[in-house]
Amino acid sequence: MNDEQLHRHLVGRQGSRRDLNTPVLLIDRDALDRNIARMAAFTTANGLKLRPHAKTHKSADVARRQIAAGAVGQCCAKLGEAEALADFGIAGLLITSPVVSAPGIARLVALNERADGLMCTVDNPDVVRSIAAAINARSGKPLTVLIDVDPGIHRTGVATREAATELYRAIASLPELVYAGIQYYCGSQQHIESYAEREAAMRDRAAYLRTVISALDASGGKPSIVSGGGTGTHRIDATLDLFTELQVGSYVFMDDQYRACALTPDEGEIPFETSLLIDTRVISANTKGLVTLDAGIKSMATDARPPLPVGGVAEGTVYFFMGDEQGALINPNGALPKLGDTVTLGAPHCDPTVNLYDFYHVVSGNTLVDIWPVSARGRSR
Repeated sequence: MNDEQLHRHLVGRQGSRRDLNTPVLLIDRDALDRNIARMAAFTTANGLKLRPHAKTHKSADVARRQIAAGAVGQCCAKLGEAEALADFGIAGLLITSPVVSAPGIARLVALNERADGLMCTVDNPDVVRSIAAAINARSGKPLTVLIDVDPGIHRTGVATREAATELYRAIASLPELVYAGIQYYCGSQQHIESYAEREAAMRDRAAYLRTVISALDASGGKPSIVSGGGTGTHRIDATLDLFTELQVGSYVFMDDQYRACALTPDEGEIPFETSLLIDTRVISANTKGLVTLDAGIKSMATDARPPLPVGGVAEGTVYFFMGDEQGALINPNGALPKLGDTVTLGAPHCDPTVNLYDFYHVVSGNTLVDIWPVSARGRSR
């Protein structure tokens, strides 16, 4: 049985959260909506547009709430994510990773014909010529593109000012493409824990981006869109006088990794709430000083620290992995939940955690209020 079949009858029943089969991925709807409203208000107040990153939530339902609050669209890490969201009528999609293979380009061109406001990023002249040829072969509508600029990660993006201007000229020569600007995502800066150190790093990267923009402007390619930024740097990004829109993603959920970072100059302030949670259950309590939960490696991302227990436990309780299917709790003070008790974990690294589940269970307090599909789960190509 899938989650809809298991749990749909619980929707709206007071206190129904305790009757969910565990482990289960939850969204605290009220915290989610407050996070969405806060970021929307922040970008509006700073004269920026908001195009949140759907790689975080992979959800048409979350995307609709963000757009209703003022977002101009969604960013998608992969073509498959964009296809999935377009199927639900989400417009204003920006594909932030290059699409280079012949099958991928064919899908991109087909998506452009049905998705309103689609944009993609490019970083190679040969690829833009291939995209243009595929559009021309179908007599399709022109595709809007952004030049991806490498901020020093060496993952994707043009690596020099000269490469940026060369790519602009290639795009400008092709009637099948519409040049709109640049993308500049400083991923390695997002998780610098100190605000001051993160700000210094971003100001250094901003100085480089200004030289790229100057070179493009001199070649006739002044960008109308400068898309980038992230949850970790959003306060800094708004002060740089560079970006026209922010690609923030994780703010909607605020996983453990971002909670470890000072997102504002006041290092004690946490501007967003944890809204992504995993409810688990104690399934064994036969060893003194330890209880076993039904959520292990298959239930959450494992690329960072183990999750923090945030509900149903005493202060000082620590979670650690016990294998694929189980985890354990210990507490030096001796206070542990009992057999059958529910324990809530804060989700570690939200993006890959979300990709492990088919559905979100949306709760308000202790009541299940809806079940949303993870619309783009597994759409990694």
